[in-house]
Amino acid sequence: MRVCLTVEGQEGVTWDQWRSLAEAVEAADLEGLFRSDHYRSITRGEPAGSLDAWATLAALGAVTERIRLGTMVSPVTFRSAAVLAKNVTTVDHISAGRAELGIGAGWYEPEHTTYRLPFGTLRERLDELDRQLDEITRQWTSAPDVRPQPIQSPRPPIIIGGRAKPRTVAAAVRSADEYNAVAPSLEEARDRATIVARAADEARRPPLVFSMTKACVIGRNRREVRHRVEERARLGGRTDPGSLLQGTVREVVQSLAEFERVGVERVMLQHLHHEDIEMVALLGDVATELRA
Repeated sequence: MRVCLTVEGQEGVTWDQWRSLAEAVEAADLEGLFRSDHYRSITRGEPAGSLDAWATLAALGAVTERIRLGTMVSPVTFRSAAVLAKNVTTVDHISAGRAELGIGAGWYEPEHTTYRLPFGTLRERLDELDRQLDEITRQWTSAPDVRPQPIQSPRPPIIIGGRAKPRTVAAAVRSADEYNAVAPSLEEARDRATIVARAADEARRPPLVFSMTKACVIGRNRREVRHRVEERARLGGRTDPGSLLQGTVREVVQSLAEFERVGVERVMLQHLHHEDIEMVALLGDVATELRA
C-alpha cells in the first residue's frame, strides 16, 4: 500500500507551514502530499482561511524533488474546465511531471456564499463534473491548439472521490485513473472496491486504482496517541473509532494492512493538526513497514 499525506488547507495553513510539511513528507519517504481545495474553514472557524490550492501546489512543485502533488479534491464550482486544466498543467511542468488532479462536484455551500460562487443543485454539479472531465481530457490529449501539453503522458492522473454511488463511479470509469473512497469503514472499503472493480470490468476498461482518504492520529506510545487525539478534538475533528485511524505505528500498520487485504492500494492519511510536523515522520515509519 502506498501512503500519502493529505492536509486540510482551508484551516489556516500558512506558506511557511506548507513548505515545512512538504519537506517533512519528502524526508519521511511518503509518496505524496495532497491538499483539500476549499476557500473557507470547515472545522477551526474564523479567522482560519485558505491559500489557493493550485497556486500552493505550484509553489511546492518548485521546492520539492520527488513527491506527488495534488488535490483531494478540486470542486468543479470553483474554476472553469480550461482554467483547472491549465492550473494542473502548470504544476505538472513546475514539478517535472508530479501533478495529480482530484476532482469532484463540490459540497460545502457556505464557501460558495462567501465568495459568491454559483452552487446549484447536486444534479447540476454532477452534470458539470461530467462536462469538465470531458473537456479537461480533451485539452490534455487531443486539442491541437492547446499548448503546452502536460509533461505526463498521456496526461496527469485523475482521481474521483466519493462513496461509490452510481454517478461518481460512472464518471471515474469513463474518465479517471483512480477512485478514492471517503472515510470508509473496513466493510465499506470492501464493498466500494467491489463496486468500482465490477463497473470497470463491465465497461471493459483497465481496473482503476482503488484508494481511500482516512483521518489518522499516530503516536510513539499510548500517551502521545491520547494527546494527539485530544488535539484533534480541540480542532473540531471527529475522534470516534469509525472515522479515525489511531494508535502507535504498529497498530496503524496492522489496521492499514486489513484495508489493503480488501482492495485498498493507496491511502491518503488526513493530518488535521498541520502544525504538528513531528507526526509526519511517524507516517513515514508506517509507510516503511507497509512496504516491507
